[in-house]
Amino acid sequence: MTDILAGIQNDIKTVIDSAITKARERGELNVNEIPDYIIEVPREKAHGDFATNAAMLLPRQAKLPPGKIAEIIIANMDLTGTYVERVEAAGPGFINFYLNNEWLTDVIAVIEKEGNAYGRCDEGKGEKINVEFVSANPTGPMHMGNARGAALGDSLANLLEAVGYDVTREFYINDAGNQIENFGRSLEARYLQLLGKDAEVPENGYHGEDIIEHMRELIESEGDKYLNVGEEERRAYFIKYALEKNLARMKKDLENFGVKFDIWFSEQKLYEEGHVEETIKMLKEKGLTYEKDGALWFKASLFGAEKDEVLIRNNGVPTYFAADIAYHRNKFERGFVKAIDIWGADHHGHVPRMKGSMEALGYDPDRLHIIIMQLVRLYRNGEIARMSKRTGRAVTLADLVDEVGKDAARFFFNMRGADTHLDFDLDLAVSQSSDNPVFYVQYAHARISSILRQVRENGIQVPEIKEAHLNLLGEESELAILRKLADFPAEVLNSARKYEPHHLTRYALELASLFHTFYNSCRVIGEDEDLMGARLLLIKAVRQVLKNTLTLLGITAPERM
Repeated sequence: MTDILAGIQNDIKTVIDSAITKARERGELNVNEIPDYIIEVPREKAHGDFATNAAMLLPRQAKLPPGKIAEIIIANMDLTGTYVERVEAAGPGFINFYLNNEWLTDVIAVIEKEGNAYGRCDEGKGEKINVEFVSANPTGPMHMGNARGAALGDSLANLLEAVGYDVTREFYINDAGNQIENFGRSLEARYLQLLGKDAEVPENGYHGEDIIEHMRELIESEGDKYLNVGEEERRAYFIKYALEKNLARMKKDLENFGVKFDIWFSEQKLYEEGHVEETIKMLKEKGLTYEKDGALWFKASLFGAEKDEVLIRNNGVPTYFAADIAYHRNKFERGFVKAIDIWGADHHGHVPRMKGSMEALGYDPDRLHIIIMQLVRLYRNGEIARMSKRTGRAVTLADLVDEVGKDAARFFFNMRGADTHLDFDLDLAVSQSSDNPVFYVQYAHARISSILRQVRENGIQVPEIKEAHLNLLGEESELAILRKLADFPAEVLNSARKYEPHHLTRYALELASLFHTFYNSCRVIGEDEDLMGARLLLIKAVRQVLKNTLTLLGITAPERM
């Protein structure tokens, strides 16, 4: 990947370092070492394209005021072979760099050459990262929190892959413990009721329609033969039968949402293969457990948690926490350099004890990164919507995709950071207007595709880069687009480093807005041939970057709308 802006920053750093060294050799600056200064983009355009605070960090060494140091540094600069047009000292000692426009038009050549790879890099160098997300309770359909987690997790995985990591998408199936026992009792009660027997769903059981549907289908295919089977065997079969159906539906619904997991990891497997028992034994051997009230406790408070936690209850059954510790240990044993979990807001208090347990086992707790995701509120007709239009029941992931489509749902879910509550306007998500953000971005891509089709149909050739007169791109709307295109590699890298895909939806909206502004003020077809050729290459580059952005978000880049 070529990042022109990063290259320019490196060039400016070389210029500054060389100027300070030269001034020292000339005896103009008494400097022993070059400080760790920064080069940044000023907030105000009048202050240049880049600025540095280098001169402000040298007064103690140089025994000169920062303004004078800035002047000496500038006087010793050699700008040959750079994009820098002029340099000025400003304010309390800042040095501002102003670039010529040649670098902007060079962006088009880079995008043309790299195509779908533009914005990608190899920072991760193939390191293995596990991204575990959704991990919905397999006892029922997926809700809005799961849907948001799916959009966030999959887009984050795409981002990490784009910057060079070897990413595994993982779904943790909670198929052990009390909830599964209650699931079995609930299925059994519905089975007996449907066959005219007296039975009640446990108070803490599952009362959804899907439980009844599962048992009705079972009776249709296998009849009443489980009436004469022992309770334990019957429940075990019902659990296996219903979980298989639920997981198949989850996989289908997630794939319709553009999400495909590499691994579906069973909690039950942790017990069957001895991972939980082995993990508890390791903590015991490290002296990090104790017995109290008949239970086995982990000294979690030694590792930043508010209190110690139970590992094995006084009835001899391990807690969910014990299984979670074993599960995350298992991730690291599988060779993942980092494990990223996306959890709902109700798991916030679980974070310190989970990271602490990894430290207790000898792992760097920073290798486990947990993203806490806030709630989603759906709105329809200006009011909170809890029911699906299609089913009249609570809105599920499948209902949402049916109502607004995969693209709108994924875009909307990634419009805010995970730590922010999200209001999802269902009416806006299906409207075909510029107020609908995903429509606005996709329409920009489709409009450019339409222009390029029209060009082909009229026998007009888009020029080769080396033959194009890109220096003709001088309108402010053109230059603004070029600057935004140049930002893309850094946007991708920063979004991946922060684990925040929502920066890409903002970027897509800003680029689409710049294109629409350009389209409304500048003609493409029908202009002077050289100018038309330059503008065709410009919009072609915009289309490519919009596509690359949407692809990372798991969203379609349509050619027609």
